[in-house]
Amino acid sequence: MFESNDDLRLLQSSLLYKTFARQRDEILRYKWIESEKAGVDIGFEKALLGWLIKQHTDATPAS
Repeated sequence: MFESNDDLRLLQSSLLYKTFARQRDEILRYKWIESEKAGVDIGFEKALLGWLIKQHTDATPAS
């Protein structure tokens, strides 16, 4: 996929990649916390949806 290690390093040092990696880590942490609360693994898709809703709710100013 990448022509060289330089391409891979460039990708990994990009702001887009760093943002994606940070968000993925946050979603996985959210998944772990919510799975512990539920007593079962809630799955990545449910965690992703819950995380997105929480992010939107937290970012929306109260009226």
